Amino acid sequence: VQLQASGGGLVQPGGPLRLSCAASGSGFSINDMGWYRQAPGKQRELVARIGRGGSTNYADSVKGRFIIFRDDSKNTVYLQMDSLKPEDTAVYYCNAEVVKMAGSIAMKYDYWGQGTLVTVSS
Repeated sequence: VQLQASGGGLVQPGGPLRLSCAASGSGFSINDMGWYRQAPGKQRELVARIGRGGSTNYADSVKGRFIIFRDDSKNTVYLQMDSLKPEDTAVYYCNAEVVKMAGSIAMKYDYWGQGTLVTVSS
């Protein structure tokens, strides 16, 4: 299974940006998916997660500005980011909890995308 993130770039403060992350491969299903970010000199932090049933949770710093959603037919998770601030500048990583069957046993694995840089600056 591979996760391919895209959509990062340079955006002005107050502007929007949408990130995408597609999972590819075969013989798997996906439980939770999420986005994390890591700013220079800081630890990686949760931005938003979405469960298989659509439940979501967000970091307080992005509530009301970011929306996470998924398209299970495409094994893709999105992060719609609006009203971006300079402090949102970071490398954004997607994450997925992947389930593969080993006989009758469901094995869970944690996968990460390669990261996509978001820079919010005028």
